[in-house]
Amino acid sequence: MVESPETADSSTTGASAASSPPLFEQSLEKLEALVSELESGELPLNEALACFEQGVRLTRECQNALNAAQQKVQLLLQRGEDIVLQQFEPSAGGELNPPE
Repeated sequence: MVESPETADSSTTGASAASSPPLFEQSLEKLEALVSELESGELPLNEALACFEQGVRLTRECQNALNAAQQKVQLLLQRGEDIVLQQFEPSAGGELNPPE
């Protein structure tokens, strides 16, 4: 059976960043496991709905992580020779808003 959102969150908070895979990879692995379990067709309806809900959350987390990575790459490419990493906050629409 898949992890509930409560156990999924507690499993990542106790481990150090050096010993655990990055959050994107963890979320993607959990999402793949959820999809496999849902595709098996063996879950009762209430568990299937809970898995689907968790899958939607994980999909959004993965998409946000991919958007942030894409924005970082775009910032690096736009600066050309003057490559300087800067923290940025993605806008609500996912558009690139580099600091001025």
